[in-house]
Amino acid sequence: MTSIRRELLLTLVWVIAIAVCIAAFVVFYRVRAQTGEVLDYQLRQMALALLDETMQGFGAFKQPPLGFDYAIQITSEDGLELRYTRSRVELPALSATGYAEIETGEGPWRVYALRSRGVAVQVAQPMRVRDELAARAAWRTVAPFVLLLPLLALLVWIAVTRGLRPLETVASAVKARTPSSLEPLPEERLPEEIRPVVTALNDLLPRLARALEMQRAFIADAAHELRTPLTAVRLQLQLAERAQDERERAAALASLRDGLDRTTHLVEQLLTLAREEPGGAAVRERGDVDLAALAAEVVSSLSPFAESKSIDLGLARSEAGLVLRGEGEALRALLSNLVDNALRYTPRGGRVDVSAFRVPEGLVIEVHDTGPGIPPEERTRVFDRFYRRAGADLPGSGLGLAIVKSVAERHGATVTLDDGPDGHGLIARVVFAGATPHPTLSPARGEG
Repeated sequence: MTSIRRELLLTLVWVIAIAVCIAAFVVFYRVRAQTGEVLDYQLRQMALALLDETMQGFGAFKQPPLGFDYAIQITSEDGLELRYTRSRVELPALSATGYAEIETGEGPWRVYALRSRGVAVQVAQPMRVRDELAARAAWRTVAPFVLLLPLLALLVWIAVTRGLRPLETVASAVKARTPSSLEPLPEERLPEEIRPVVTALNDLLPRLARALEMQRAFIADAAHELRTPLTAVRLQLQLAERAQDERERAAALASLRDGLDRTTHLVEQLLTLAREEPGGAAVRERGDVDLAALAAEVVSSLSPFAESKSIDLGLARSEAGLVLRGEGEALRALLSNLVDNALRYTPRGGRVDVSAFRVPEGLVIEVHDTGPGIPPEERTRVFDRFYRRAGADLPGSGLGLAIVKSVAERHGATVTLDDGPDGHGLIARVVFAGATPHPTLSPARGEG
């Protein structure tokens, strides 16, 4: 399991450790350079002193003490050794004066050579001595920081824990929320990094509360709406069982069949609405949907129903290239419910026209029927779930337009209900905004 605290602690401790290592290397090389300058100065001063002593003739050069870190060689112009040469190190013949580095059996050495009045003086020192001096000096500089690493790690842990405390506070506040208590989270004194998360949660919680409320209302309404048809089916079954003759039994069975059809339609509409409402369980995969082809498909599927009522159902207008990015099954449910409602409320011998076309505002699906229409004062309420118009004696669930509204809102579309051109009938229009007009027009009319 990933831990932000652990990641931050490890990252910061590693960064500090790496910084200390880099500082140690930088200090070492700077101290090494400075030490080299000082020791080079010492080599030069020693060579000058030995040259002066040799020229003054102060006697034999004394054996150096143990641990003496220099090799000294003094020779005359003809190569005769005049003074002490360290036996373990063979210094090369003098070829140039000044500083140089040579390789010996003991590793690299730093040499300073001086020549004056036929006398050559060479003073050498092993490079390891310089490196050891530089390392000791660098360690004395870096040691306090290394020794402070545990303390720094502790301080980092305290700082990280303190910095993550607002996250724990927010987590506790979220954990305290329940489906019946979805109050917004407090936003006072929050760090800037956490505020967007809390703001997003506070935006989500009211929507979640509304969705839960809609679910509770939906369950309550569904239970109420199902109770009546189920009771009617039970009574019709009892009438069929008590029938005295075949005529009464046939009439009771016909009523039972009608009741079962209404109940089945209601259950199907309830399931469709549950899938299409926000938070529904439907897998909403989007793709390219051709609205003209969809309209033709819906007209074809509902033609038998239209024929049974002697209604002229057809595709009145269809344009090419009406492609919309959306949910195919949901859009099919939208149009099917619009056409089904039109067929149910249109009297025998009437007409229902389905159209799919473009307007400057976008793509349009339109269903025009010659039924009784809907009064303007009710055109908002008919989109509510289970709403049935006063005096309407036709079978229905009151869910068709609620499904239409839910699908349209999810696709960013608007649904309007208007009177027909002659003031009779109803025009249901769904406009999907965002498309541009297209010049291609191919009118079609299919009879149901």
